[in-house]
Amino acid sequence: MGNVAQETLVASLERLCPGGVRLNEPLAKHVTFRIGGPADILVLPGSLDQLVTVLAWLYQESRPFVLLGRGSNVLVADRGVRGVVIKTGRGQEGIRCAGSRVVAECGASLPHLSRATAARGLAGLEFAAGIPGSIGGGVVMNAGAHGFCMADVVSSVRVLTPAGEHRWSHAEMGFRYRHSRLQEEPGVVLEAELDLTPADPRERVALLERWLQTRSDTQPLGPPSSGCVFRNPEGDHAGRLIDAAGAKGMRVGTAVVSDRHANYILNAGGARAVDVLALVARVRGQVRARCGIDLQPEIKMVGDFDA
Repeated sequence: MGNVAQETLVASLERLCPGGVRLNEPLAKHVTFRIGGPADILVLPGSLDQLVTVLAWLYQESRPFVLLGRGSNVLVADRGVRGVVIKTGRGQEGIRCAGSRVVAECGASLPHLSRATAARGLAGLEFAAGIPGSIGGGVVMNAGAHGFCMADVVSSVRVLTPAGEHRWSHAEMGFRYRHSRLQEEPGVVLEAELDLTPADPRERVALLERWLQTRSDTQPLGPPSSGCVFRNPEGDHAGRLIDAAGAKGMRVGTAVVSDRHANYILNAGGARAVDVLALVARVRGQVRARCGIDLQPEIKMVGDFDA
C-alpha cells in the first residue's frame, strides 16, 4: 500500500473511529501467545455501534481486514499483519438478560459471562469459564470444554456480512466440532443470543469452580500460550497422542511443548512465530510416524507468513 493510499485510509478510519486508530502497533501485546509483529493499522472501536460503522465502511470499500478478539487461539506472523486489523473487546462487552435468554455482545469475555450467568442461576455456560476468549470468537470456533460447546447454548447470532446485517438461527450457523459457517464465508459476529436453563446458582457456581480446578490441575497456566494447538481427532485426544509419541518437552528455540498438557505450546520467553510453526511441524511429524495419525492444527495463523 502506497503512502498516499495508506494516509487516505487512516484518515477515513480516524473519522469513523476517533481516537481508536493506531499505526504500526505491535500485536504481541494483544494476543495471549505474546508473539507477533506489528499491524500496519490497528482499529479499536469504542462501542458496538462504532464497530458496525467501521466494518460496514470497509465492506463497502472492499477493503480487506483481519478481525482479532481477545487474542487466544491465534499465532501472529513475526512480520505482523499488512493492512487493517480490528480488535474487539473493550466497548463491545454488553450483556442483556431476559429470563433464561442472554444476549451478549461480541467482545464479552467468556470467563466473565460464564460466571455471571452461573451466579444468576442460569445453567449451560459453565464449561466456558476457563476459555480465555470472547463470545464472538467462541461462536466462530464453536469453542468447547468438558464435553460441551457453544452450539449447545447458542440460539441465534447477529452477523454483519458484506451483504448487510443478518440474524442467523442455530441451524443456519452450521455448527460442528470446532467449526461454524463463519470459518468458510465472510462475516463478523456482533451479538450472540444464548438459551440457558434456570437452576440453583450455588450448584452452577460450584460446578464452574470444579471445572476451573480441573483446568488448573491439568493445563499450563504460567508461560504465555494460545490454548490447544491441535484439534482432537475423532475418538481420541491430541494431547494423549503427542505424549504417546514422546513429543512432550520438545522445543524449537524458546517455543516448547508443555510438560503438563502436550497439546499446548508455550512461549518460554521471546519465542517467534517461526519457532512455533517449526515445532508444530515436528510434533505432527512425530505423531504421524509413531501413531499413524495426522493431527490438524486448531490454532489460526494470522498475518504475513511465508507461503
